[in-house]
Amino acid sequence: MKTTLFKYLAIANKKLLPSFSKKQLDMSKAKKWQMIIIGWRYFVTKNSL
Repeated sequence: MKTTLFKYLAIANKKLLPSFSKKQLDMSKAKKWQMIIIGWRYFVTKNSL
């Protein structure tokens, strides 16, 4: 049940949140809100697998 919830969250993240890797964002120059989004996307992806 936990993985299905995270799979749906991963789909929602893909559609709603921006992808910084496609924009070639430099991690050392990322703002705090960008780092929060990156961390959230990582957490959801890790738990959905």
